[in-house]
Amino acid sequence: MKAHKYWSAGALITMFGTFYTGYKKQKSSHKYFALSSMLCMIMAISTGHKMRAGNRQEQAINEKVIE
Repeated sequence: MKAHKYWSAGALITMFGTFYTGYKKQKSSHKYFALSSMLCMIMAISTGHKMRAGNRQEQAINEKVIE
């Protein structure tokens, strides 16, 4: 849960950097901010998926124990 929160915050910050450098027409900085934003978003999605998948596995185990 913490990893997902931190990756999401990092993605948000780098998105602001991307918008700012695009506004100031700094092409090389804009490219690096955009790539880092994509990396943060991929990691946020990945950690969020792991969080959701883990909950489903726990629910399946709990249902088997109840039966």
